[in-house]
Formats: sequence, structure tokens, C-alpha cells
Amino acid sequence: MDALTHPLTYLINTTQPLNIQQYCEENGYVAAKKVLSELSPNDALDVVKASGLKGRGGAGFPTGMKWSFVPQFEENDPKAEEDKYLICNADEMEPGTFKDRWLLEGVPHQLIESMIIAGYIIGATKAYIFLRGEYHLAAKRLQQAVDEAYQDGWLGKDIQHSGYSLELYLHTSAGRYICGEETALINALEGKRANPRAKPPFPQVAGLFGKPTIVNNVETLSNLPHIFNHGVEWYQRHAPNSDAGTKIYGASGRIKKPGLWELPMGATIGQVLNDHAGGMLEGLSLKGLLPGGASTDFLLPEHLDVAMDYDSIAKAGSRLGTGGLIVLDDKNCPVAMVKNLMQFFAQESCGWCTPCRDGTPWALEILTRIECGQGQLSDIDELYRLCDFMWIGKTHCALAPGAVEPLRSALNYFTDDFVQHIENKCCPYQAGGHHG
Repeated sequence: MDALTHPLTYLINTTQPLNIQQYCEENGYVAAKKVLSELSPNDALDVVKASGLKGRGGAGFPTGMKWSFVPQFEENDPKAEEDKYLICNADEMEPGTFKDRWLLEGVPHQLIESMIIAGYIIGATKAYIFLRGEYHLAAKRLQQAVDEAYQDGWLGKDIQHSGYSLELYLHTSAGRYICGEETALINALEGKRANPRAKPPFPQVAGLFGKPTIVNNVETLSNLPHIFNHGVEWYQRHAPNSDAGTKIYGASGRIKKPGLWELPMGATIGQVLNDHAGGMLEGLSLKGLLPGGASTDFLLPEHLDVAMDYDSIAKAGSRLGTGGLIVLDDKNCPVAMVKNLMQFFAQESCGWCTPCRDGTPWALEILTRIECGQGQLSDIDELYRLCDFMWIGKTHCALAPGAVEPLRSALNYFTDDFVQHIENKCCPYQAGGHHG
């Protein structure tokens, strides 16, 4: 691997990450120094916009456009002195997703450099890394890297005599999947219950402590030093399709080589699954997969040629999400898999809105009955009704719609499996394969 083909991951060392001196020897903080000394915030923002960088946390919203919504004040405006905040969303709790952990544990200084660049562009004076509480090793390595950055003048007052100052804090989450939603994360950071906020106002205008705030994912931010080091054209050349840059794809399940790979954005599902993950284990065949973590719709073996970019996956009927494949083999029960996911979502619901609070446990109860051989054919219609009850526009945030994506698509693609459970009054996979 090298910096030009695997920019985000070529410096990763999960055994012992580079300290600040070693990182600087590998051109670390060069991009931050360039941005702080040679570019105005507006000029740097134009570079991010031109690059085509999209959010890597699941939504795929253009990063530069998102940042442009932060209010800009004239120097004589009293509000110009008010705080703006930058938050790195490192609360990686999406089942089947572990890419950010790789970056956090393997190359923590890359994230810090990225946050310096992002903070400078949006005018943030304070920044937070909101880290999943269970990532103990990542917390230890990040805090060590933050301490080194302060000691070497890359954080704090007047960074490298540039006139720009940034205070960076590591905040470990108390846990809950809902904290990955940016407004719930902001509430948690303020010491409140992690419930999503109504929007508008959006965080870019009124976020942390009521001040303009940008929340970005770890992988999204980590692209910044490489865009400024190598240029917009280089960044856009990586991908064969409309989405620019590289993407960290993952794969888990009963496959030969579960793991993570940084590939050009738009690598196909088949390339990730077969060329990099080694394909299915011997004696198993592919039945379906979730292409972007647990809250995405199933795709089938016929979709192996679909490019893993935002538009292509959407046209196939799912979402790119986090880019982590969760693979279902033909010896594993799709009903049990969906029940397991629904159990997670029901547990992680914040309880703020009725469809999510009551809909997810009701769907779980029905799925449990079906899996145990106590279901009725009418339960299938009831599950479809619940999918509509919890769909987009009917809930306070995206947790419930994400919870029903695998359920809805499983009902469509694996209808026979649900019917067999009900008619045979047992799970047909119990004898021959993994159950649950």
C-alpha cells in the first residue's frame, strides 16, 4: 500500500500506531500546515467542495455543502466572537461496521490533523471526538496522540504561529446506538438524555450549546489531509463512478477472510466479497447480504455486479450506508437474522416517538413467534403494516426506518422462508445450519 492508492490506511499500524514524530516523518501535518499558512477558510472550503467528498457515515451528503451552511459573520459583527464547534462522530455502533475503529486505533494523528483542517475551515474554536465508550484501546491511543499534538504546538493557542487556535477534547460515550444520530449525540455531549432533536434548526446553525456546529464521521474527516496534499483531480481519479475518492469497505459473516479494505469508491459488491473477502466458506453459498451495515435493505446474488457507491446501491434497492457487508449464507435462517437485528434496534430505541418505541418491540415479538414455529400467515401482513408504520416521515429520526429496511426486504426476498416457518411450525434451518 502507498499514499496515492490507499491514502487513509497506508500508515495504519494497529500494533503500535505512529507517534507524532514518526507521523510527521511520513508527511503528517503537512496538509494542516499548508491550509493554515496558505489558504483562507473560504479558499479551503472551495477545495473541499470541488473534491466531491461525501459523508462516509451513511447519509452520503456532500461535505463541503454541509460546511457552507455554517453562518459566516463579518469581523465587526458581535456574533463573530461566538464559539463554533466541530464534532467527530466516532460512536460507531452500527452492527457489521468497524471501519472507524481501524482508523482510530491504527493512525490517530491522521484524525487530529483532519480536525485541525476542518476546524479552521468552519471557524471552530473547540472540537470534540465523541467516541464509542467500548473502544477502550482507541480512547487510550487517541488521548496519547492529543497530548502529543498539544506538546508539539498542533493544538491549543496559535497553532504553529498561524493565528488559529483549537481546543480538542476526547469524550467517551456512555453508550446507546442513538448517539450516532448527530443531534442525539449533541444532546449527550451537553449532558442531556440522548434523544434526537427536531430539525430545523439544523446543527450547522444551532447545535452544541446553541452554537453553530458541524458533526462529521471519522472516515469523512480522514480524507481531508490527502485532498490537500495531492489535489482535487487526484482525489476524483480514484473512483470510476460519480462519487470521488476511496472508501473503506468491510465484510463479515461466514466468509473466508472477514475484514476491511480501502478501495476506489464504486468497487462492486462482488469485488469486495469474492476478490478481497475470499468468497463464502466451503459448502456454503450466498443467499443475500446487507451492503451497508445492519440498517440497510438486503440485496441478492444477482446484485454482485452493482457498484458500491451511493447512487448505484440506491438504484438496486438498498443504501451504501457504512459500506460494511453483512453476508447471509444459505445455511443460515433469514428470519432469525432479522429477528436478531430487530432485537438490537428495539433495545437501542430512545423511546422518544411512538412508532419506534412501540413498533420495534412489536415487530420483534412477531418475529420471535414466527421463528419459534408459533406464527400465523396473518403475521406477515402485520409485519408489512409495521414497516409502513415505522417508515420515513413517520418517526422522529432514522432509527426505526433503518430497523425496518432489513425486515421489509427480507419479507420481499425471502417470503418462502417466512411461510415455511409458519406452515411447518418450526425453523427449517434448525437441523442443518446455524440457527439465530
